Amino acid sequence: MERIYDYKSLLLLKSKYEDIILMRKNQPTNSPNIVENEKHIMVCGGTGCKASNSDEIIDALNSAIVKKNLKQRVKVVMTGCFGFCAQGPIVQILPDKTFYIKVTKEDAEEIINKHIIKGEIIDRLLYTNPETKKSSETRDEIPFYKRQKRIALRNCGVINPENIEETIGSGGYIALGKVLTEMTKEEVIQEITDSGLRGRGGGGFPTGIKWGATLKSQSDKKYVICNADEGDPGAFMDRSILEGDPHSVLEAMAICAYAIGSDIGYIYIRAEYPLAISRLEIAIRQANYMGLLGQNILGTGFNFNIKIKYGAGAFVCGEATALIHSIEGLRGEPTMKPPRTSERGLWNKPTCVNNVETFANITAIINNGAKWYRSIGTKDSPGTKVFSLAGKINNVGLVEVPMGISLKEIIYDIGGGVIDNRKLKGVQTGGPSGGCIPTSLLDIPIEYDTLTEIGSMMGSGGMIVIDEDNCMVDIAKFYLDFIVDESCGKCTPCRIGTKKILELLNKITEGEGTNDDLNNIKELCEVIKETALCGLGDSAPNPVLSTMKYFMDEYKSHIEDKHCSAGVCKQLLSYEITDKCIGCTKCARNCPVNCITGRIKEKHILDSSNCIKCGTCLDKCPVKAIIIK
Repeated sequence: MERIYDYKSLLLLKSKYEDIILMRKNQPTNSPNIVENEKHIMVCGGTGCKASNSDEIIDALNSAIVKKNLKQRVKVVMTGCFGFCAQGPIVQILPDKTFYIKVTKEDAEEIINKHIIKGEIIDRLLYTNPETKKSSETRDEIPFYKRQKRIALRNCGVINPENIEETIGSGGYIALGKVLTEMTKEEVIQEITDSGLRGRGGGGFPTGIKWGATLKSQSDKKYVICNADEGDPGAFMDRSILEGDPHSVLEAMAICAYAIGSDIGYIYIRAEYPLAISRLEIAIRQANYMGLLGQNILGTGFNFNIKIKYGAGAFVCGEATALIHSIEGLRGEPTMKPPRTSERGLWNKPTCVNNVETFANITAIINNGAKWYRSIGTKDSPGTKVFSLAGKINNVGLVEVPMGISLKEIIYDIGGGVIDNRKLKGVQTGGPSGGCIPTSLLDIPIEYDTLTEIGSMMGSGGMIVIDEDNCMVDIAKFYLDFIVDESCGKCTPCRIGTKKILELLNKITEGEGTNDDLNNIKELCEVIKETALCGLGDSAPNPVLSTMKYFMDEYKSHIEDKHCSAGVCKQLLSYEITDKCIGCTKCARNCPVNCITGRIKEKHILDSSNCIKCGTCLDKCPVKAIIIK
């Protein structure tokens, strides 16, 4: 690694390494550093693929390359998340753009022998569209990627996140150099303001306004904080950005620091994200060594250092003031606003807090301009948004789409529809702070304000697909249970109110609910929304209110008919042995409470009064003679 002393030397270094990136993108390059017909085998090194042994694939590929004496023209590169998690581990060969899915270490020798040496495509490793039965050789041909536009995820899958030279070759730190040498603080903030970028962590507050307010606050010390405390169930957007392109966040934090007048920043990240932490530590160490962080950055006299602070996994620490208290070594509890963190934040000094995805957009805006960014998305929600698709959907993974796209397009065109062609019931967006959206509203454009209007929210980007096998009362109960468990307990509405709502939901799912309970739940929800101390408490009732608004028939069925149509709530289930019974006795022999009786080769009888609804008989019956009523 070379130390960089000024903006000019940074541009020279970029020209030295950008040929690698151009080659990977199959763009013209005459660099002597690129060997004729050179191939780069990109292997996903994100948490998901690592859990599926992508490290072993890398080792096997390198062994095969050595065996065939191909080290001079074939490189195996560990990269960030490709997003297509349902089909991982992913291997992409560049510049061919050949995209292989579900690769194992046993496939390594075939990839080298057949694809690299003979130039033949391995058909069985290609993605096959389940509808058209047609295989796709490149990523761009796969429906999952066709509607996406990558800004925050632009380098994930393209660079080695542990190699700062590749980051610089892809344009890393150029925006910082531009800012430090060509722009005033006010010009930087105006550019971000004009772009319309809104916070991607949940609330959607305009980023430029936040930066401007922090700049105006008078103080001898100011701080920049990156909120990487991603705690929503099913969310993995920020973690993937940090694993795949950590320098994009470090660079953006430095730009923010310059704009507001800070010289120190903190990244608050969950300790259970070891891979993201490791890559952040490597990136910070490299950036400091090269002179892109630390003292006198690019010879401009600007100083900025970044420290990592580990979070212990408290959901409430995703809220800015609670996060700040945790960094200070205090209990992670929120405080009333005003004053806002831009006035009094970390150690009572002006502090700018943005989440990972927000920072990941900054350098693209500086490099391409606010007008370019405004051309993407919608008027009130410019740009793109990263979502983690999870739940009952075929293409589980990470997607980045322009704002304004509909939920239906994401679920069916990108997500590939519901698993096993089951009937879609709804979509839960925004995590525990969001709401459940019914199929009747799937055509609405995804924007901050439209989601809020229908009782949900953008949140950090979790999107969980719900099908006919899900009970909406149980879904509401799941999120309330999470909120009760994660409440800091500082304010009475959240501490006691959410617990009382959970008790009433439990009562309903156990078949003991009444219509008065529904009225009490609504009243409690409204009180909590009006009186809770922080934004997390304020939004805690959203999953309950949205399911009651759009799926009230299921609540009524639980209360009036003592029936759960999805067959999820055990206390409302009843089992029946039908005439299909062949008298094999398996159900009777396996019943833990001996409530099934009958002779061999005769239809058995189930005593419902003693049944504990464990489902053992259902699982053991070889002829599916037992049904749920």
